Amino acid sequence: MESSRSRRTGRRHSPLRAAAIALSLATAAALAGCASADTTTPSSSKQSAFKPVAQKASSQITVWADSTRLPSVQAYQKAHPDVKMKVVTYDGGADGSTYLQSKVQLFDRTGSGWPDVVFGTPTDATWASEATKPGAQPFAAPLDEKLVPQSTLDGFAKGSLTPCQFNGHTYCMRNDIAQVVLWYNKSLMDKWGYQVPTTWEDYEALGTKVAKEHPGYLVGSVGDTNSHESYFWSGQCPAFNLTKPDTLRTDLQDPKCTRMAKLLDNLISAKAIATQGFFSQGFAKNSGSKVLMAYGPSWYGQYLFKAGFKTPAKQIAAATPLTWKGESTAATGNVGGGVWMVSSHSANLKASSDLVTWLTTSDANQATAPTYPAYAQAAKAWLANPANKDYFANDVSGPFEQAANEVWTGWSNTRFSDSTAWSSVVLPALTAGKSLTETLPAWQQEIANEAKSQGYKVVDQ
Repeated sequence: MESSRSRRTGRRHSPLRAAAIALSLATAAALAGCASADTTTPSSSKQSAFKPVAQKASSQITVWADSTRLPSVQAYQKAHPDVKMKVVTYDGGADGSTYLQSKVQLFDRTGSGWPDVVFGTPTDATWASEATKPGAQPFAAPLDEKLVPQSTLDGFAKGSLTPCQFNGHTYCMRNDIAQVVLWYNKSLMDKWGYQVPTTWEDYEALGTKVAKEHPGYLVGSVGDTNSHESYFWSGQCPAFNLTKPDTLRTDLQDPKCTRMAKLLDNLISAKAIATQGFFSQGFAKNSGSKVLMAYGPSWYGQYLFKAGFKTPAKQIAAATPLTWKGESTAATGNVGGGVWMVSSHSANLKASSDLVTWLTTSDANQATAPTYPAYAQAAKAWLANPANKDYFANDVSGPFEQAANEVWTGWSNTRFSDSTAWSSVVLPALTAGKSLTETLPAWQQEIANEAKSQGYKVVDQ
């Protein structure tokens, strides 16, 4: 994940000084690519206008990576000394930055300068997989066209490549994901005799009980710039649902949105859920030790509880995503995760594709990565690394692996960040004492306005 986003994360995707610095790291981690949303349904069309430029197998490849991924690129270079590489460090698209897109547009105009390989966010993958004008080809090369074996692409967590897919082709490879799970303080839960909830209804009931029996303790927060991804995305709320590549459905009056808003409003009223963000100034110092539960991404364990709240080892545990009573299909959200793309203009597609494949799928690289790999086999190597599991009170492998395959693909990745409207409309409303339920119309209108400004047709049904 990369900082700044946490964009939103907090992505984006707010992702303290002294103790606060740890929170920044978390956010950063989250961000790591964080972008927001995740999803475009590939069309049935398999036609591609991709026409590689003249290839020069021995040519140097230029790689753009953020500072978090830089060591991985350097490790590849060291292990493959015959590959000529020029490495450039940039922000990786964190925090909604449009730097990469602006530079690519410049290169498109001048006809040169494109990097061969870039690290970015799922939002970058959206515009990079679309042609800027009729007859032109997208910046990103379709990796499924003899650049990366289909068997490799099939090895990623279910739905994790959705942000990379457009018109039936795959234009990027997912570096990491940030599937949402239920985090809880096992020591306190055991001490107080509480059962870990498995449904949203049980979560609400326990939160209400905690507020009465242990005032001041919390079961969550909705105050960060990525909180909606943990709750509303997990709740399958159609806030960012691309029904077609150019049509966005945003319907916050859908029952799956209103029921989540009502549940959260009830817990906010009971003072069991904070409207102050986990990553906000002073939270770690004042309330970090009183977080009994937190519904959030897989990186919360290391970057929020360990680095941010300084919670002692063997207290924090993870549980699988919550479901609604009466519903058998589990769904969860995603708060982060970056992508690697190969430029369609590259004169050395083989070396570029080999690099991207190694970065995303090799155990050698991913076992020590800061966040959960999107490639399933690499994720097993990551989970086997003591550094990624010894801190916890339970084996997080099961919850992490299950959640990785349950991220809802109905929350789509768009050309704009999903955090802007939440941050500019919803968070100020919560601070002013308004409820989420009464703020849903304004949130929807802001999303619609952003979408239209990006050329989307907007529907609410």
